[in-house]
Amino acid sequence: MKKTFLFLTIIFSLVVMAACGQSNKDGANGEKSSDKKVLTMATSADFAPFESRNPSGDIEGFDIDLANAIADELGYKLEIKDMKFDGLIGALQAKRVDMVLAGMSATEKRKKNVDFSTEYNRSGEMFITLKDSNIKTVDDLKGKTLGVQLGTIQEEGAKELQKKINFTAKPLDNATTLIQELLTKRIDAAYLDKSVATGYIKEQNLAGFDDPTSSSPGMAIAFPKGSALVKDVNKALDKLEQNGKLQELKDKWLKDQQ
Repeated sequence: MKKTFLFLTIIFSLVVMAACGQSNKDGANGEKSSDKKVLTMATSADFAPFESRNPSGDIEGFDIDLANAIADELGYKLEIKDMKFDGLIGALQAKRVDMVLAGMSATEKRKKNVDFSTEYNRSGEMFITLKDSNIKTVDDLKGKTLGVQLGTIQEEGAKELQKKINFTAKPLDNATTLIQELLTKRIDAAYLDKSVATGYIKEQNLAGFDDPTSSSPGMAIAFPKGSALVKDVNKALDKLEQNGKLQELKDKWLKDQQ
């Protein structure tokens, strides 16, 4: 009899514990609370002021703040993956990430492989040189070595420019390396997005001039082909533009280009 009573007591205790455990998982009104869905974004954190690592090692910049604002609007938790720029399209095609924010221009060539949101920024391109350089115009690039970042619109632009001007294009992994190569005179000029270029010119006391030949498309968020996120993100972008948040981020990060 005592064994039966003990057995029933144990069973009752287990039931109570299970109920308590369930109530801890449920919301205040008994509704089950679930974690936010994760929105995985890839970027290439070498492209200040759009994305770069601060002294603490955290990724920050215009694109990062914009991605967080979009995630908040859509009710997602944002997860950021840092990778080389020329690997971003492949990551989307393999569906290892949901979207890419990396100062990426929505070119017709890229549109064959990925889908894009509406444009969120348009910068243009710029050539950077040393202060004492005799390169003042695109024609002065003749016989020189121009550094470009792999997989970027500037790499494509350099190829077009080579049809008119005879110079050597040197593709490199990232913008930071381009500037290092320029400072050590292993290249004669670097070709970058204007917003990025103006930052390096001030920081490193360099010189530069706008690319008069370029009519590049604006920057947009990239997605795997057929992604259902495009429509929702476009709505979020439109709302952020209407409520002034997008301009607020531009004033914070891109004031030099406005």
